Amino acid sequence: MYFCTHKKNGRVKYHTLILLLLLCACGKNASDSNSSDGANADPIWGANQEDNDVFDLPDIQASGEIIMLTLSGPDTYYDYHGKALGTQYLLCLRLAKHLGVGLRVEVCNDTLNLRQRLNESYGDIAGIDSLGNWMVAPNKHLLREAIKTWYSPAMLQEVKEYEQKILSGETIKRKVYAPMLNKKRGMISKYDNLFRTYSLPIRWDWRLMAAQCYQESTFDPDARSWAGAIGLMQIMSSTAEHLGLALSDINDPESNISSAAKFLGELERKFSDIPSRDERINFILAAYNCGPLHLRDAMALTEKHGDNPRKWSDVAKYVLKLSESQYYNDPVVKYGYMRGSETVDYVNKIRQRWQTYRSVASPHKGASPLTPQKATTNKNKYE
Repeated sequence: MYFCTHKKNGRVKYHTLILLLLLCACGKNASDSNSSDGANADPIWGANQEDNDVFDLPDIQASGEIIMLTLSGPDTYYDYHGKALGTQYLLCLRLAKHLGVGLRVEVCNDTLNLRQRLNESYGDIAGIDSLGNWMVAPNKHLLREAIKTWYSPAMLQEVKEYEQKILSGETIKRKVYAPMLNKKRGMISKYDNLFRTYSLPIRWDWRLMAAQCYQESTFDPDARSWAGAIGLMQIMSSTAEHLGLALSDINDPESNISSAAKFLGELERKFSDIPSRDERINFILAAYNCGPLHLRDAMALTEKHGDNPRKWSDVAKYVLKLSESQYYNDPVVKYGYMRGSETVDYVNKIRQRWQTYRSVASPHKGASPLTPQKATTNKNKYE
C-alpha cells in the first residue's frame, strides 16, 4: 500500500493507492515467453482506487481553513480602513468561527469566474445567493449539512446591523474635546508643541497636523476604533509595527504623533509623482485615510477617463465613483470597492479646520509655506 497526495489551493488530502499484483501460474514455465495464455505477462497494476476526492468538512477542519470565493462589493467583501467588511464576508466569518477554522478569502473577477471556480472546488463556499441559499461547492455534502444545521435567516440581519454600526462610527471609543483649547491665546491643543516639533522634519504646517489629529481622534490619546486604530493619530497596530512603534507606547502622545509624522513622510514619498506640493498634501491625507492602493485605483480611473490624475479635484470624483459597480469592476481597478465619500469628506474637513487654525494660531519657523485650498463641502460637485 502506497500513499500519494492530492493538492488544490495549497491544501493537501491524502489518498491510498492499492497495488494489485496478479501472478498467473498456469503450470507452465515462467520463462516461456511464447506462452499464449500470458503466464509470463508483466504484473498488472490495478486502477487507482482513491478515496472520495471531495475535500469535505473533515478535510476543511483538518486543514484549519475554509475558502470563501467572492466578488468585491459593498454586500460581498471590501477593505475598510485596513479591515475586511461586507455582509457575505461577515456571514462566512461567523461560519468559520463556528467550524473552528480560519477564513481565507479569494476575490474572483466576475460571477462567471466565481461559479466556475466553485464548481471546480477551488473554494468551499461563496456566501448566500439572491434566493437565500448558501452557495457550497458541489459534493461537499457534510459541509452543506453543517451549514444547514447552524444557519438561521436572522443572522443575515444581525451582520447587517453590526456592519451599519461600524460604518456609523458608533464603535469608536473616544472622548470629544473642543477643537480649540484657547482661541484668544492661539492655543489649539495641549499637544501643540509636539505638532510643532514633529511637523518640521516633514515640512508640514504644524496646524495642518493638528487639524488632522482632531479629525482622527478629537485630541483623545486613548481613542480606539473598531478596526484597532489607536491614539491621537489613530495608528493601526500593523502600521505601528512597520514604523517601529511598540504597542506599549502607541497611546503615548509623543510616540503616536512622531510615528504619524514619519508615516506622513512615507506617504509623501509614495506620491512624489505629484509635482505640486500643495496638491500632494491632498493625496497624502486621502491615502492616510483610505490607503495608497485605493487612491492609485482612483488615479488610474481618472487618467482613463481623460482627467488629470495629479489634480485632487479630478481624482476626488473617481474616489467617490469607486463605490459604484461599473467603476470598482473596471479592469484598471486592482483593489475593488471602497467607501469613497468618507475619504473625500476627510480631506475636506481637515482643509476647513486648517483654515480656521491658521486664522488664530501662529505659524512656526520651518513650517511648510503651503496655503490651504478652499474646502468643498458639497459632495455633489464630485458626483
